[in-house]
Amino acid sequence: MNPIGESRNSNRLFKEETPVWYGLNGKVSRKWLSACKEERNQTQGLMEKIVSPLNLQEACRRVVSNGGSSGSDKMETEELKNWLGENLSKLQEELLTGSYVPQPVKGVRIPKPKGGYRQLGIPTVKDRLVQQAISQVLSVIYERTFSENSFGFRPSRNAHQALKMAASYVKEGQESLVNIDLAKFFDEVNHHRLLWLLGTRLGDKRVIRLIHQFLRTGIMEGGVTSVRIKGTPQGSPLSPLLSNIVLDELDQELTRRGYSFVRYADDLQIFCNNQRRGEQIKESVTHFLEGRMKLKVNREKSGVRQYWQSNFLGHSILKEGKVGLSKQSEERLRTKLKSITKRNRGNSLQAILKELKLILRGWLEYFKHASMKSKLDKLDGWLRRKLKCYRLKQCKRTIGIVRLLRSLGVEEKLCWKTALSGKGWWRLSNSPGISTGMTNKWFKEQGYYDLSENYKRLQCKLL
Repeated sequence: MNPIGESRNSNRLFKEETPVWYGLNGKVSRKWLSACKEERNQTQGLMEKIVSPLNLQEACRRVVSNGGSSGSDKMETEELKNWLGENLSKLQEELLTGSYVPQPVKGVRIPKPKGGYRQLGIPTVKDRLVQQAISQVLSVIYERTFSENSFGFRPSRNAHQALKMAASYVKEGQESLVNIDLAKFFDEVNHHRLLWLLGTRLGDKRVIRLIHQFLRTGIMEGGVTSVRIKGTPQGSPLSPLLSNIVLDELDQELTRRGYSFVRYADDLQIFCNNQRRGEQIKESVTHFLEGRMKLKVNREKSGVRQYWQSNFLGHSILKEGKVGLSKQSEERLRTKLKSITKRNRGNSLQAILKELKLILRGWLEYFKHASMKSKLDKLDGWLRRKLKCYRLKQCKRTIGIVRLLRSLGVEEKLCWKTALSGKGWWRLSNSPGISTGMTNKWFKEQGYYDLSENYKRLQCKLL
């Protein structure tokens, strides 16, 4: 079969006829079933595409470029290219005959900012290769039918685009926001329902069986392997696509109902005109998620809020169609910066500045679309003062402070007056002697990453 021809046929089936999952009666529509049946006939030989040398080589390249730690078999990503060169034929045969057996996933727990932990699963490098190869082929099939309101884990789509759409709804006057929090979504995905969803559109049963094997692969922690009966492990190349396949059913239903919504992975925001309507939507969508899709909704975290109370992807939403920095994101950054600038760390000021630059540059690149100039001005002032305290404590004695201020060009009398003041580090950091010596220009020479200055630069590029 010609892959290009199949893509065009699938596009015709699912776009020109515009079938939807559910009709007005709430039942699966005949058009959707008919399109799925024809697509199943077109996808009988999917495994042959997955094991094609070009597809496996591209999967290998992506796995190696993504890096990451080794899995339960201790094989490193740098070894994968040579391994594939030596075992290509064997791997192809195992996948085609169904004899390929995934290895246990290495379990890793990552603490969450608000407490608890996120369970990650790190597959072996070989399993990552196979999952990436599957994902590349399935993405061609599913990507064209995913909702325009979905942005997470998709090519040429990102968080900034999701925020832009959310802000546009608020600008139109839909100022109430329904936040639906899916409780441990990746851990709660129902395997039977996911396999059913795959089976509605994929005709190659070998691919579905292999995905089922990956879903059931046990997680190894402390030398003990536990079997999974639900969920998709975060950290695997296939998990993002599978999560979108599951949640596309929700997207289709929200579209059918005519709701204004934005979804980024499992973060769902629905916009409406008032609080009362929002409560109705919340209850209705919760019923659909728990009853039809067999997912769990965290009712304590879900709710209806006004747009200015939002925290969508770390941003707040402003009425004029813009986004700002959420209070939670600002507090989280301050907590991180406090940890880096603790006065008892014992690192040099230059080492601290390098560490800060790495953190702040990445943070600002993500939040560059937010309107937050005044917040950054205050944050810069606060951080410079923290760094002054850090450097002053390194002086240890009075004479050390005097020598430091002398080197900064502060007059002798002011040097001694500052050093002998008896103030605590925080008050001392704002004294005339310190302000005279440790100027913004001095910080820049030391390598300080100026948030306000770099924010202006990024804003100019965006304009």
